[in-house]
Amino acid sequence: MAYSTIMAMQGTSADELARNIATALTARGYRAYLVGGCVRDLLLGRTPKDYDVATDARPEQVLALFSQARQVGAHFGVVLVTEGDAQVEVATFRSDHAYYDGRHPSSVQFETDPRLDVLRRDFTINALLLDPATGQILDFVGGKADLDNRLVRAIGDAEVRFREDHLRMLRAVRFAATLGFQIAPDTMAAIRRLHLHILDVSAERIRDELVRILTEGNARRGIELLDESLLLPDILPEVAAMKGVAQPPRFHPEGDVWMHTLMMLEGLHSPSLELALSVLLHDVGKPPTFRVEERIRFDGHAEVGARMAREILTRLRFSKEQIQRVEALVAGHLRFKDVDRMKESTLKRFLRQPYFANHLELHRLDCLASHGNLERYYFLKAKLDQLPVEELKPPRLITGDDLILMGYQPGPPFRVILEAVEDAQLEGRIHTPREALELVRSLFQPPDGRPRPVCK
Repeated sequence: MAYSTIMAMQGTSADELARNIATALTARGYRAYLVGGCVRDLLLGRTPKDYDVATDARPEQVLALFSQARQVGAHFGVVLVTEGDAQVEVATFRSDHAYYDGRHPSSVQFETDPRLDVLRRDFTINALLLDPATGQILDFVGGKADLDNRLVRAIGDAEVRFREDHLRMLRAVRFAATLGFQIAPDTMAAIRRLHLHILDVSAERIRDELVRILTEGNARRGIELLDESLLLPDILPEVAAMKGVAQPPRFHPEGDVWMHTLMMLEGLHSPSLELALSVLLHDVGKPPTFRVEERIRFDGHAEVGARMAREILTRLRFSKEQIQRVEALVAGHLRFKDVDRMKESTLKRFLRQPYFANHLELHRLDCLASHGNLERYYFLKAKLDQLPVEELKPPRLITGDDLILMGYQPGPPFRVILEAVEDAQLEGRIHTPREALELVRSLFQPPDGRPRPVCK
């Protein structure tokens, strides 16, 4: 029988693909189980994001069995099987020998006993095996009980697990936050003892865990757990510095900068990454700008915070585009207080800035976590509904070429002239190229003093 034909269904889901892989393996006499996060999520009634299969078949046997398969972790016995858009990792049972760098085992040994494979994994809730043919659960480490009790618990000696791979400390926080679980006391105690080892983990791996903590649900709880576990000052000392920084009670009855930020994080629901990061960092400039002069002041904190956000995200290896977007959000979050006094042209430019939906949502969360006044938010929402795109950013009436024809020399003044024309256009004072040219002649004299007539 050609078992590759089992995989011939186009568009099969990862769930179906994983079950088909297990069926094909067991039909050849191998043991095969769904394993890890997919089993955890299925038992919790959640939709798994990906599926993994564990088997006693060796990598070369898996490769021979499935035509659309390739080895992605030769040393660790991992094969990636794909079909259409679906992909599943198939890993041979193994045991790991001593870890030499806080991430990788010095060597691995392939096994035939699934129990030995389970004992090398990180947390009990991620170490359950599911036979997809029978529905039988294999639980060698008490993972089912910890699921029922909503606990994240390291397998065996927690300190040993975290010394093997230091990132597991952050993963414990992430699982507890996104699942709404607690971290088992012995596991939390081990994290607190070893927290400084997180500094040995690459910035990219820390970044990826932080992204998931902020965007996969319960971001507030995730940041609180980072603080409780002592990891926060290690990876985000600028955020930890918010604790105890007082704010003017008139505008911030909720308390200090830390509490304000936690309340905003609690308001996040399926946020973009840039919005989540800007909520976390929007007031990061307050601790270094704090002073008391008649009242509490944070002069320039938005500008300082934008610079700090850029430094933090650069340190964590975020992309240039992500950094620029977050920097703009942090730098601009105080501009909303001026919308009542903006002239029409300034307001339209404000509304048309890139990714304004994130700016507006950041403002809404900022208000709800402080004074609660959403008047400006609703004012701007109404403006956006009223104004079509062509009014926010209409086609230019004239260009630099027109100014050259009028006798102006190219250079920095062009920007001033064209902005003045756009101001008048956005405010409804001019509507045609001829009116724009007349406005230029009335406001700006060419260097030679002889404006040239241009008609359009």
